[in-house]
Amino acid sequence: MEPHPIITIKNVGKRYNITHQRGGYIALRDVIMNVVRAPFSYLKFKAKQAVGATTKEEFWALKDVNFEVKRGEVIGIIGPNGSGKSTLLKILSQITPPTTGEITIHGKVGSLLEVGTGFHPELSGRENIFLNGAILGMGRKEIGEKFNQIVEFAGIEKFLDTPVKYYSSGMYVRLAFSVAAHMDPDILIIDEVLAVGDAEFQKKCLGKMDDIAKTEGRTIFFVSHNMAAISALCKKAVLLEKGEVKMFDATDIVIAKYLGTNENSLEDRDLTKVGKRKGDKNSLQFTGYDVIDENGKSLKDIPCGAKVKIAVKFKVYCDEVTNLRFSVAFKEQSTGVVLTTLNSYYGINEVLSCKKGEHMYVFDIERFPLSPAQYTVNFLSTSGPGVLDWIRDATQISVSDGDFYNTGKVIPNNSQIFFTEFTGKLTQ
Repeated sequence: MEPHPIITIKNVGKRYNITHQRGGYIALRDVIMNVVRAPFSYLKFKAKQAVGATTKEEFWALKDVNFEVKRGEVIGIIGPNGSGKSTLLKILSQITPPTTGEITIHGKVGSLLEVGTGFHPELSGRENIFLNGAILGMGRKEIGEKFNQIVEFAGIEKFLDTPVKYYSSGMYVRLAFSVAAHMDPDILIIDEVLAVGDAEFQKKCLGKMDDIAKTEGRTIFFVSHNMAAISALCKKAVLLEKGEVKMFDATDIVIAKYLGTNENSLEDRDLTKVGKRKGDKNSLQFTGYDVIDENGKSLKDIPCGAKVKIAVKFKVYCDEVTNLRFSVAFKEQSTGVVLTTLNSYYGINEVLSCKKGEHMYVFDIERFPLSPAQYTVNFLSTSGPGVLDWIRDATQISVSDGDFYNTGKVIPNNSQIFFTEFTGKLTQ
Protein backbone atom coordinates (compact mmCIF):
# COMPACT_ATOMS: atom_id res chain seq x y z
CA MET A 1 0.00 0.00 0.00
CA GLU A 2 1.32 3.43 -0.97
CA PRO A 3 2.21 5.45 2.19
CA HIS A 4 0.31 8.68 2.77
CA PRO A 5 2.24 11.95 2.21
CA ILE A 6 3.67 13.46 5.38
CA ILE A 7 3.70 16.87 3.65
CA THR A 8 1.37 18.12 0.92
CA ILE A 9 2.09 21.49 -0.69
CA LYS A 10 -0.71 22.89 -2.86
CA ASN A 11 -0.47 26.10 -4.93
CA VAL A 12 1.73 27.79 -2.32
CA GLY A 13 2.85 31.34 -3.00
CA LYS A 14 4.55 33.96 -0.84
CA ARG A 15 4.29 37.66 -1.60
CA TYR A 16 6.24 40.49 -0.01
CA ASN A 17 5.45 44.18 -0.39
CA ILE A 18 8.59 46.21 -1.02
CA THR A 19 8.23 49.90 -0.15
CA HIS A 20 10.51 52.29 -2.01
CA GLN A 21 11.16 55.26 0.24
CA ARG A 22 13.68 58.02 -0.07
CA GLY A 23 16.01 58.84 2.76
CA GLY A 24 17.46 56.69 5.50
CA TYR A 25 16.27 55.23 8.75
CA ILE A 26 13.67 57.33 10.63
CA ALA A 27 13.74 57.13 14.43
CA LEU A 28 10.77 57.76 16.76
CA ARG A 29 12.19 61.14 17.78
CA ASP A 30 12.21 62.17 14.10
CA VAL A 31 8.54 61.21 13.75
CA ILE A 32 7.63 63.27 16.86
CA MET A 33 9.60 66.29 15.60
CA ASN A 34 7.90 66.08 12.18
CA VAL A 35 4.47 66.07 13.82
CA VAL A 36 5.36 69.06 16.03
CA ARG A 37 7.00 71.12 13.30
CA ALA A 38 4.63 70.42 10.40
CA PRO A 39 1.54 68.51 11.53
CA PHE A 40 -0.41 69.09 8.30
CA SER A 41 2.43 67.87 6.09
CA TYR A 42 2.77 64.77 8.24
CA LEU A 43 -0.98 64.06 8.03
CA LYS A 44 -0.83 64.53 4.25
CA PHE A 45 2.01 61.99 4.04
CA LYS A 46 0.09 59.45 6.16
CA ALA A 47 -3.03 59.99 4.03
CA LYS A 48 -1.03 59.17 0.90
CA GLN A 49 0.20 56.01 2.58
CA ALA A 50 -3.37 55.03 3.47
CA VAL A 51 -4.64 55.36 -0.10
CA GLY A 52 -1.60 53.65 -1.56
CA ALA A 53 0.00 56.71 -3.10
CA THR A 54 3.48 55.79 -1.86
CA THR A 55 5.60 53.66 -4.15
CA LYS A 56 5.27 49.95 -3.41
CA GLU A 57 6.27 46.87 -5.34
CA GLU A 58 4.97 43.33 -5.03
CA PHE A 59 7.61 40.63 -4.96
CA TRP A 60 6.62 36.97 -5.19
CA ALA A 61 9.31 34.89 -3.51
CA LEU A 62 7.31 31.72 -4.31
CA LYS A 63 4.66 31.10 -6.98
CA ASP A 64 2.34 28.07 -7.35
CA VAL A 65 4.57 25.53 -5.60
CA ASN A 66 3.12 22.01 -5.67
CA PHE A 67 4.58 18.68 -4.54
CA GLU A 68 4.15 15.88 -2.01
CA VAL A 69 6.68 14.22 0.29
CA LYS A 70 6.29 10.77 1.84
CA ARG A 71 7.43 9.74 5.29
CA GLY A 72 11.13 8.84 5.46
CA GLU A 73 12.13 10.64 2.25
CA VAL A 74 15.20 12.90 2.19
CA ILE A 75 14.54 15.82 -0.14
CA GLY A 76 17.23 18.17 -1.42
CA ILE A 77 16.25 21.70 -2.39
CA ILE A 78 18.59 23.39 -4.86
CA GLY A 79 18.61 26.49 -7.02
CA PRO A 80 20.46 29.77 -7.51
CA ASN A 81 20.51 32.55 -4.91
CA GLY A 82 17.13 34.27 -4.65
CA SER A 83 15.18 31.31 -6.00
CA GLY A 84 13.00 30.98 -2.87
CA LYS A 85 14.69 28.07 -1.06
CA SER A 86 14.90 29.71 2.37
CA THR A 87 11.39 31.16 2.03
CA LEU A 88 10.00 27.68 1.38
CA LEU A 89 11.76 26.30 4.45
CA LYS A 90 10.42 29.13 6.62
CA ILE A 91 6.89 28.33 5.46
CA LEU A 92 7.43 24.61 6.15
CA SER A 93 8.80 25.52 9.60
CA GLN A 94 5.65 27.62 10.19
CA ILE A 95 7.75 30.72 10.83
CA THR A 96 5.85 32.64 8.16
CA PRO A 97 2.48 31.80 6.56
CA PRO A 98 1.99 31.43 2.80
CA THR A 99 0.16 34.20 0.96
CA THR A 100 -1.69 31.72 -1.22
CA GLY A 101 -2.26 27.98 -1.16
CA GLU A 102 -1.94 25.60 1.76
CA ILE A 103 0.48 23.15 3.36
CA THR A 104 -0.68 20.03 5.18
CA ILE A 105 1.85 18.55 7.62
CA HIS A 106 1.37 15.31 9.54
CA GLY A 107 3.92 15.27 12.33
CA LYS A 108 6.28 17.31 14.45
CA VAL A 109 8.71 19.70 12.71
CA GLY A 110 12.23 20.61 13.84
CA SER A 111 14.30 23.17 11.95
CA LEU A 112 17.79 24.62 11.83
CA LEU A 113 17.68 27.68 9.59
CA GLU A 114 20.18 30.28 10.82
CA VAL A 115 23.25 30.31 13.02
CA GLY A 116 22.31 31.12 16.63
CA THR A 117 18.53 30.90 16.18
CA GLY A 118 16.95 30.11 19.55
CA PHE A 119 20.14 30.87 21.51
CA HIS A 120 20.55 33.54 24.19
CA PRO A 121 24.04 35.09 23.96
CA GLU A 122 24.37 35.71 27.70
CA LEU A 123 23.54 32.12 28.67
CA SER A 124 26.08 29.32 28.73
CA GLY A 125 26.16 26.40 26.31
CA ARG A 126 24.64 24.19 29.00
CA GLU A 127 21.74 26.58 29.61
CA ASN A 128 21.17 27.10 25.90
CA ILE A 129 20.84 23.36 25.32
CA PHE A 130 17.81 23.36 27.63
CA LEU A 131 16.49 26.66 26.20
CA ASN A 132 16.89 25.63 22.55
CA GLY A 133 15.55 22.14 23.23
CA ALA A 134 12.44 23.64 24.85
CA ILE A 135 11.91 25.95 21.86
CA LEU A 136 12.13 22.90 19.57
CA GLY A 137 9.49 21.10 21.63
CA MET A 138 11.57 18.84 23.89
CA GLY A 139 10.65 18.38 27.55
CA ARG A 140 13.20 19.00 30.31
CA LYS A 141 13.35 15.29 31.17
CA GLU A 142 13.95 14.35 27.53
CA ILE A 143 16.72 16.96 27.22
CA GLY A 144 18.33 15.67 30.40
CA GLU A 145 18.34 12.10 29.08
CA LYS A 146 20.02 13.17 25.83
CA PHE A 147 22.24 15.89 27.32
CA ASN A 148 25.50 13.93 27.25
CA GLN A 149 24.89 12.76 23.66
CA ILE A 150 24.23 16.35 22.55
CA VAL A 151 27.40 17.67 24.20
CA GLU A 152 29.55 14.83 22.87
CA PHE A 153 28.29 15.23 19.30
CA ALA A 154 28.80 19.03 19.40
CA GLY A 155 32.32 18.64 20.82
CA ILE A 156 32.05 21.66 23.13
CA GLU A 157 32.71 19.97 26.49
CA LYS A 158 35.49 22.43 27.33
CA PHE A 159 33.24 25.45 26.72
CA LEU A 160 29.98 24.06 28.12
CA ASP A 161 29.72 26.67 30.88
CA THR A 162 30.96 29.59 28.75
CA PRO A 163 28.39 32.17 27.50
CA VAL A 164 27.67 31.43 23.85
CA LYS A 165 28.37 35.05 22.88
CA TYR A 166 32.02 34.02 22.98
CA TYR A 167 31.44 31.04 20.64
CA SER A 168 32.63 31.09 17.06
CA SER A 169 30.12 30.59 14.22
CA GLY A 170 31.31 26.99 13.89
CA MET A 171 30.68 26.30 17.59
CA TYR A 172 27.21 27.83 17.30
CA VAL A 173 26.38 25.54 14.39
CA ARG A 174 27.78 22.41 16.07
CA LEU A 175 25.69 22.98 19.18
CA ALA A 176 22.52 24.02 17.30
CA PHE A 177 22.70 21.04 14.92
CA SER A 178 23.39 18.64 17.79
CA VAL A 179 20.29 19.80 19.68
CA ALA A 180 18.10 19.61 16.56
CA ALA A 181 19.47 16.19 15.55
CA HIS A 182 18.82 14.64 18.97
CA MET A 183 15.21 15.74 19.28
CA ASP A 184 12.55 13.46 17.84
CA PRO A 185 10.82 15.40 15.03
CA ASP A 186 9.02 13.59 12.25
CA ILE A 187 10.39 16.22 9.85
CA LEU A 188 13.84 17.82 10.10
CA ILE A 189 14.45 21.00 8.07
CA ILE A 190 18.04 22.17 7.55
CA ASP A 191 19.14 25.26 5.64
CA GLU A 192 22.69 25.81 4.36
CA VAL A 193 24.01 26.68 7.84
CA LEU A 194 26.26 23.59 7.72
CA ALA A 195 28.52 25.52 5.33
CA VAL A 196 29.82 27.37 8.40
CA GLY A 197 31.22 24.21 9.98
CA ASP A 198 34.55 22.62 9.11
CA ALA A 199 34.85 19.67 6.70
CA GLU A 200 35.06 17.08 9.49
CA PHE A 201 31.90 18.33 11.18
CA GLN A 202 30.02 18.58 7.88
CA LYS A 203 30.85 14.94 7.23
CA LYS A 204 29.69 14.08 10.75
CA CYS A 205 26.40 15.94 10.22
CA LEU A 206 25.74 14.26 6.88
CA GLY A 207 26.33 10.88 8.51
CA LYS A 208 23.91 11.75 11.30
CA MET A 209 21.23 12.89 8.85
CA ASP A 210 21.67 9.72 6.82
CA ASP A 211 21.31 7.65 10.00
CA ILE A 212 18.20 9.61 11.04
CA ALA A 213 16.55 8.99 7.66
CA LYS A 214 17.47 5.32 7.27
CA THR A 215 17.19 3.93 10.79
CA GLU A 216 14.59 6.24 12.31
CA GLY A 217 12.45 6.83 9.23
CA ARG A 218 12.26 10.60 9.55
CA THR A 219 11.71 13.01 6.70
CA ILE A 220 14.47 15.55 5.96
CA PHE A 221 14.51 18.73 3.88
CA PHE A 222 18.06 19.80 3.10
CA VAL A 223 19.12 23.02 1.33
CA SER A 224 22.71 23.28 0.13
CA HIS A 225 24.85 24.58 -2.72
CA ASN A 226 27.11 21.55 -2.24
CA MET A 227 25.91 19.21 -4.97
CA ALA A 228 28.09 16.38 -3.66
CA ALA A 229 26.31 16.50 -0.28
CA ILE A 230 22.89 16.68 -1.95
CA SER A 231 23.75 13.74 -4.20
CA ALA A 232 25.08 11.60 -1.33
CA LEU A 233 22.20 12.25 1.07
CA CYS A 234 19.06 12.85 -1.01
CA LYS A 235 17.23 10.44 -3.31
CA LYS A 236 14.92 13.15 -4.64
CA ALA A 237 15.42 16.87 -5.16
CA VAL A 238 13.44 20.01 -5.94
CA LEU A 239 14.86 22.61 -8.34
CA LEU A 240 13.62 26.14 -7.64
CA GLU A 241 14.14 29.06 -10.01
CA LYS A 242 12.65 32.51 -9.45
CA GLY A 243 10.18 31.11 -6.92
CA GLU A 244 8.86 28.33 -9.14
CA VAL A 245 9.41 24.57 -9.09
CA LYS A 246 11.22 23.73 -12.32
CA MET A 247 11.71 20.05 -11.51
CA PHE A 248 10.97 17.50 -8.77
CA ASP A 249 12.60 14.19 -9.58
CA ALA A 250 15.47 11.84 -8.76
CA THR A 251 18.47 13.76 -7.42
CA ASP A 252 20.91 12.98 -10.24
CA ILE A 253 18.39 14.11 -12.87
CA VAL A 254 17.64 17.38 -11.03
CA ILE A 255 21.33 18.17 -10.43
CA ALA A 256 22.10 17.56 -14.11
CA LYS A 257 19.30 19.92 -15.08
CA TYR A 258 20.52 22.57 -12.60
CA LEU A 259 24.16 22.42 -13.66
CA GLY A 260 23.26 22.27 -17.32
CA THR A 261 20.88 25.21 -17.43
CA ASN A 262 22.30 27.48 -14.74
CA GLU A 263 24.44 29.39 -17.20
CA ASN A 264 25.23 33.00 -16.48
CA SER A 265 23.97 35.30 -19.22
CA LEU A 266 25.32 38.77 -19.92
CA GLU A 267 22.20 40.27 -18.37
CA ASP A 268 22.62 38.44 -15.03
CA ARG A 269 25.80 40.09 -13.82
CA ASP A 270 24.14 42.57 -11.46
CA LEU A 271 25.35 41.79 -7.92
CA THR A 272 23.15 44.40 -6.21
CA LYS A 273 20.25 41.93 -6.23
CA VAL A 274 22.13 39.23 -4.31
CA GLY A 275 20.62 39.13 -0.84
CA LYS A 276 22.85 36.74 1.11
CA ARG A 277 26.12 38.55 1.73
CA LYS A 278 28.30 39.39 4.71
CA GLY A 279 30.24 42.53 5.54
CA ASP A 280 29.83 46.24 6.20
CA LYS A 281 27.14 47.44 3.80
CA ASN A 282 27.74 51.05 4.84
CA SER A 283 31.34 50.99 3.58
CA LEU A 284 31.53 49.06 0.31
CA GLN A 285 29.43 46.66 -1.76
CA PHE A 286 29.94 44.85 -5.04
CA THR A 287 27.51 46.06 -7.72
CA GLY A 288 28.40 43.85 -10.69
CA TYR A 289 31.08 42.23 -12.79
CA ASP A 290 31.97 41.57 -16.42
CA VAL A 291 34.21 39.20 -18.37
CA ILE A 292 35.97 40.95 -21.26
CA ASP A 293 38.13 39.61 -24.10
CA GLU A 294 41.19 41.26 -25.70
CA ASN A 295 38.96 43.39 -27.94
CA GLY A 296 36.86 44.75 -25.07
CA LYS A 297 33.87 42.54 -25.87
CA SER A 298 31.80 41.00 -23.05
CA LEU A 299 31.95 37.21 -23.02
CA LYS A 300 29.17 34.86 -21.97
CA ASP A 301 31.53 31.86 -21.82
CA ILE A 302 35.26 31.98 -21.07
CA PRO A 303 37.40 29.94 -23.47
CA CYS A 304 39.92 27.74 -21.64
CA GLY A 305 43.36 29.37 -21.83
CA ALA A 306 42.01 32.67 -23.23
CA LYS A 307 43.43 36.07 -22.33
CA VAL A 308 40.58 37.79 -20.50
CA LYS A 309 39.84 40.52 -18.02
CA ILE A 310 37.45 40.14 -15.10
CA ALA A 311 36.15 43.56 -14.11
CA VAL A 312 34.70 43.71 -10.60
CA LYS A 313 32.44 46.73 -10.06
CA PHE A 314 31.82 48.15 -6.59
CA LYS A 315 30.52 51.23 -4.80
CA VAL A 316 32.04 52.99 -1.78
CA TYR A 317 29.45 54.54 0.54
CA CYS A 318 31.69 56.12 3.19
CA ASP A 319 34.21 58.95 2.68
CA GLU A 320 37.14 56.58 2.04
CA VAL A 321 38.21 52.96 2.50
CA THR A 322 41.88 52.02 2.74
CA ASN A 323 44.04 48.89 2.66
CA LEU A 324 41.66 47.31 0.15
CA ARG A 325 41.95 43.77 -1.20
CA PHE A 326 39.75 42.05 -3.78
CA SER A 327 39.35 38.33 -4.36
CA VAL A 328 37.46 36.25 -6.93
CA ALA A 329 37.34 32.49 -6.28
CA PHE A 330 36.17 29.79 -8.69
CA LYS A 331 34.64 26.63 -7.18
CA GLU A 332 33.81 23.24 -8.64
CA GLN A 333 30.02 23.06 -8.48
CA SER A 334 29.47 19.46 -7.43
CA THR A 335 31.96 19.49 -4.52
CA GLY A 336 32.29 23.17 -3.60
CA VAL A 337 36.11 22.90 -3.76
CA VAL A 338 37.90 26.15 -4.67
CA LEU A 339 40.00 25.46 -7.76
CA THR A 340 41.66 28.82 -8.30
CA THR A 341 41.54 32.29 -6.74
CA LEU A 342 42.43 35.74 -8.04
CA ASN A 343 43.56 38.06 -5.24
CA SER A 344 44.67 41.67 -5.70
CA TYR A 345 47.10 41.35 -2.77
CA TYR A 346 49.30 38.96 -4.74
CA GLY A 347 49.10 40.83 -8.03
CA ILE A 348 50.36 44.27 -7.00
CA ASN A 349 52.73 45.88 -4.49
CA GLU A 350 50.73 49.02 -3.68
CA VAL A 351 48.11 49.68 -0.98
CA LEU A 352 44.68 50.30 -2.52
CA SER A 353 42.30 52.99 -1.30
CA CYS A 354 39.08 54.42 -2.74
CA LYS A 355 36.97 57.46 -1.98
CA LYS A 356 33.18 57.62 -2.01
CA GLY A 357 31.65 56.70 -5.37
CA GLU A 358 31.62 53.94 -8.01
CA HIS A 359 34.82 52.12 -8.95
CA MET A 360 36.07 49.02 -10.70
CA TYR A 361 38.96 46.61 -10.12
CA VAL A 362 40.18 44.73 -13.19
CA PHE A 363 42.01 41.40 -13.10
CA ASP A 364 44.14 40.80 -16.22
CA ILE A 365 44.46 37.04 -16.79
CA GLU A 366 46.97 35.91 -19.36
CA ARG A 367 45.58 32.37 -19.74
CA PHE A 368 42.33 31.39 -18.02
CA PRO A 369 43.24 28.25 -16.04
CA LEU A 370 40.07 26.13 -15.86
CA SER A 371 38.87 23.41 -18.22
CA PRO A 372 35.37 23.37 -19.80
CA ALA A 373 32.63 23.13 -17.15
CA GLN A 374 30.31 25.26 -14.99
CA TYR A 375 31.89 27.01 -11.98
CA THR A 376 30.48 28.84 -8.98
CA VAL A 377 32.06 32.21 -8.16
CA ASN A 378 32.71 33.94 -4.82
CA PHE A 379 33.46 37.68 -4.49
CA LEU A 380 35.31 39.08 -1.46
CA SER A 381 36.53 42.53 -0.47
CA THR A 382 38.44 43.28 2.74
CA SER A 383 40.08 46.22 4.46
CA GLY A 384 42.84 44.85 6.65
CA PRO A 385 41.25 42.10 8.78
CA GLY A 386 37.72 43.45 8.24
CA VAL A 387 35.31 42.01 5.66
CA LEU A 388 33.63 44.74 3.60
CA ASP A 389 31.57 42.55 1.25
CA TRP A 390 31.57 38.78 0.84
CA ILE A 391 29.20 37.02 -1.56
CA ARG A 392 29.52 33.25 -1.57
CA ASP A 393 28.03 31.38 -4.52
CA ALA A 394 27.21 34.72 -6.09
CA THR A 395 26.91 33.49 -9.66
CA GLN A 396 27.97 30.82 -12.15
CA ILE A 397 30.44 31.10 -15.00
CA SER A 398 30.73 28.72 -17.93
CA VAL A 399 34.13 27.80 -19.38
CA SER A 400 34.16 26.58 -23.00
CA ASP A 401 36.70 24.60 -25.05
CA GLY A 402 40.06 26.25 -25.60
CA ASP A 403 43.68 25.66 -26.62
CA PHE A 404 45.41 26.34 -23.28
CA TYR A 405 48.90 25.25 -24.37
CA ASN A 406 48.74 26.81 -27.86
CA THR A 407 49.37 23.42 -29.47
CA GLY A 408 46.14 23.12 -31.41
CA LYS A 409 44.85 20.57 -28.87
CA VAL A 410 41.78 21.21 -26.73
CA ILE A 411 41.95 20.54 -22.99
CA PRO A 412 39.45 17.76 -22.12
CA ASN A 413 36.76 18.27 -19.50
CA ASN A 414 37.74 17.77 -15.84
CA SER A 415 41.49 18.05 -16.59
CA GLN A 416 41.99 21.00 -14.27
CA ILE A 417 44.85 23.50 -14.35
CA PHE A 418 45.40 25.20 -11.03
CA PHE A 419 47.74 28.12 -11.72
CA THR A 420 47.74 31.24 -13.84
CA GLU A 421 49.65 34.50 -13.88
CA PHE A 422 47.76 37.77 -13.63
CA THR A 423 48.17 41.42 -12.75
CA GLY A 424 45.62 43.89 -11.45
CA LYS A 425 44.85 47.58 -11.42
CA LEU A 426 42.28 49.91 -9.93
CA THR A 427 40.36 52.20 -12.30
CA GLN A 428 38.41 55.19 -11.14
